[in-house]
Order: sequence, then C-alpha cells, then structure tokens
Amino acid sequence: MKLLHIDSSILGDNSASRQLTAAVVSAWKAANPAVEVTYHDLAGEAIEHFSAANLPGAATSGTLEEFLAADALVIGAPMYNFSIPSQLKAWIDRIAVAGKTFRYTEAGAEGLCGGKKVIVVSTSGGLHVGEPTGVGHEEFLKVMFGFLGITDIQFVRAHGLAYGPEMHAKGMQEAQDSITERLFAGA
Repeated sequence: MKLLHIDSSILGDNSASRQLTAAVVSAWKAANPAVEVTYHDLAGEAIEHFSAANLPGAATSGTLEEFLAADALVIGAPMYNFSIPSQLKAWIDRIAVAGKTFRYTEAGAEGLCGGKKVIVVSTSGGLHVGEPTGVGHEEFLKVMFGFLGITDIQFVRAHGLAYGPEMHAKGMQEAQDSITERLFAGA
C-alpha cells in the first residue's frame, strides 16, 4: 500500500496540522507496517502557482504521478483566511488534470481516481462550524476530491486552537482521540 503524506502549514514545528498528520501516519504504519509512505512539505518544497508558462507541464509532473500511484492520502489542511493554504491549492492544481484524474463525457464530468482514501487533518484557530464562515476549506476539499472520483474522505478536526491553552489542548486531544478511536479502530 502506498500512502502519500502532504503537509501545507507554514508554521513548521509549531503547526498543529503537522503534528496531527504525523500522528495519523504513525497510526497507519502501526496498523499496516508494510505501508510505503511518500512525504511532501508543500511550504518547504514550493510548487509554482498556475501560470500560462507552467500549465503545459502539469499533466506530466511527478506530483501527478505520485498522486496517481497512491492508494491513500493524509493531507494537512489548516484554515487560512477561510480557505486552504495557497501551497495546497497549487498542489491540487497539479493533480486535477483532464484526461488523467477526471474527464468530461456527454453525461458530464467523471472522476478517474476512485478507490483512494483521503484523510484530511483540518485545523483552525477559530470555531467556524455553524458560523457564517462555516468550514469552507473542508467543503472545497470534499468537492475537489469528489470531482476526481474519491468519495472515501474522512476529517480529523482540531478547531478553536487560538482560543487559549485550554481550548488548544482540548482540540488537539479530541483530534488525537479521533485518530486512534475512529480512524483505526479494529485495524
């Protein structure tokens, strides 16, 4: 099994999403020691944003090949200004390639990447569920991966992390509990 681990936080060692993606990958490896992990730090390995100059190479990028080869993905997706980090969006732009990961048919768009599993670690400083700000970054990722044919998407959430030490600790503990209890129960 091939697992693609993607981090996108700009906070380095201070990143909650990085801590939690590492915990997810560690739990996955404990449940399946034969898993082969490929890791990318999108904040450290800058991917160019789309432009007319780099668009033609997107369909042949190593990024796309790694995505296609992966059976599962663990993605760190902190909320920045009510959306995903631009680094993560640049990565998504490299994997959403017509004819490779989706196609258009007479019946509409068809995702070509079914059968993959995605675990998204969603972190935010605020509490957005039920608020006008919602959890738009999660909805975007659900729609985007669904467009590519991926329907097995789970979220590990740690929200309210900027509301003080107690809320930070509570959010991180609840996220950690969901990793061990919900994601890998019975594995």
